[in-house]
Amino acid sequence: MSHVPHELHDEFPDQVTKIHELKEKNAHFARLADEYHEVNRAIHRIEAQVEATDDFTLEDMKKKRLHLVDEIAAILHG
Repeated sequence: MSHVPHELHDEFPDQVTKIHELKEKNAHFARLADEYHEVNRAIHRIEAQVEATDDFTLEDMKKKRLHLVDEIAAILHG
């Protein structure tokens, strides 16, 4: 298990400029990116044992992060 957060620029290294532009120009994309950031940081805090939770909650959070990545990818590559 990695204790390094999965930032959007790490998930999509070839799309950094487009991510920045979409955050500024597309409110829906900006909301998705913000939500991804919140969920991702929460997962990172749990994995780094800064915060505690049960395995089911962590698994649900990881599924939510994956769903957000899929939505973001669809916009980036759409």
